[in-house]
Amino acid sequence: MFKFFSSIKGDKVIWVVVIILSIFSILAVYSSTGTLAYKYQSGNTEYYLFKHFTILIFGFILMYVAHLIKYTYFSRISQIALFITVPLLVFTLFSGTTYNEASRWLTLPVINLTFQTSDLAKFVLIIYVARLLAKKQDEIKDFKLAFLPIMAPVLIICALIFPANFSTAAVLFFTCIVLMFIGRINLKYIAYLIGIGIVSLLLMFMLANVYPNLLPRLDTWIARVENFNDKDSEGNYQVEQAKIAIATGGAFGKMPGNSKQRNFLPHPYSDFIYAIIIEEYGLFGGIVIVLLYLILFFRGVKIVSKCPGSFGAFLTIGLSFSLVFQALINMAVAVNLLPVTGQPLPLISMGGTSIWFTSLAIGIILSVSKETEKEEEQKQEIVS
Repeated sequence: MFKFFSSIKGDKVIWVVVIILSIFSILAVYSSTGTLAYKYQSGNTEYYLFKHFTILIFGFILMYVAHLIKYTYFSRISQIALFITVPLLVFTLFSGTTYNEASRWLTLPVINLTFQTSDLAKFVLIIYVARLLAKKQDEIKDFKLAFLPIMAPVLIICALIFPANFSTAAVLFFTCIVLMFIGRINLKYIAYLIGIGIVSLLLMFMLANVYPNLLPRLDTWIARVENFNDKDSEGNYQVEQAKIAIATGGAFGKMPGNSKQRNFLPHPYSDFIYAIIIEEYGLFGGIVIVLLYLILFFRGVKIVSKCPGSFGAFLTIGLSFSLVFQALINMAVAVNLLPVTGQPLPLISMGGTSIWFTSLAIGIILSVSKETEKEEEQKQEIVS
């Protein structure tokens, strides 16, 4: 046991943050899946607890293995993974498992396991963009040599995710824009990319009005925005139940397992799990969750400030920003600051692929941290 703990490297604060978030996750998921258990598992409330616990344990294994691998290897892996990801996204779009008019999942044969290909695409694209930014630093201001090779995969991947999962495509597109800005891409070209994205979006919406099958979820997206703007709309059931959960939580909550709104709030174990956390742990618990994600981001920034290589720096800031930005969006939806998006709360919401790719992302950040610490130790040995 001691040998295992001694083998854990990287930023110890990030490890602690991950453990605390996982504990919140286990408690919140167990509390919020009671209705689900009675509906599908004959009242066996432990079923989803053990399932979620198993997913988290496997996530920790992935994180541990990823943090042992030198982060530079992921540069090569992203090249291969990108060429696998694009066909998977195309296949998912046309032949994937459909739920709520969205084809987002692939079902693996034999083991009958479903996974969300957009989670893989998001993970791979951020690494690939970080790789290109690092390689192109000498000609980073050049349109043909730097901007076009980086822009192309971003537009292709986001376009393939967009029809079934608008929020994920938007989050990924914005993350890549931020990464390009940090990577010193010409601001004029970034403005071009944003303009292309907006024009493409408008064209897709116009075509969807003529060919409804092109974007089957268009009506859902419009309804969500309209419901957000119209606070008295009957379509605001989810938000209203989340508000009740938050309002009744008070300063310190009803204590773990005592949520009432879990029985009325749709998807209390995923999209609106933050509302359940505030109901059971109060405003104090909600603030703690926000602080944990902010600590995760600031530790990522600290790693970047010490990282000697540009790839490690871009990789860390890209993955850190993506995770924390997604978390802030989920929490903003729960407190009715944004329209409903369907983005899970990283490391807390129930869901296999989301937790696993989040774990891999954190493992890579820890790998960068480990290598940075190793180089600092070697420098100190040379000086002494």
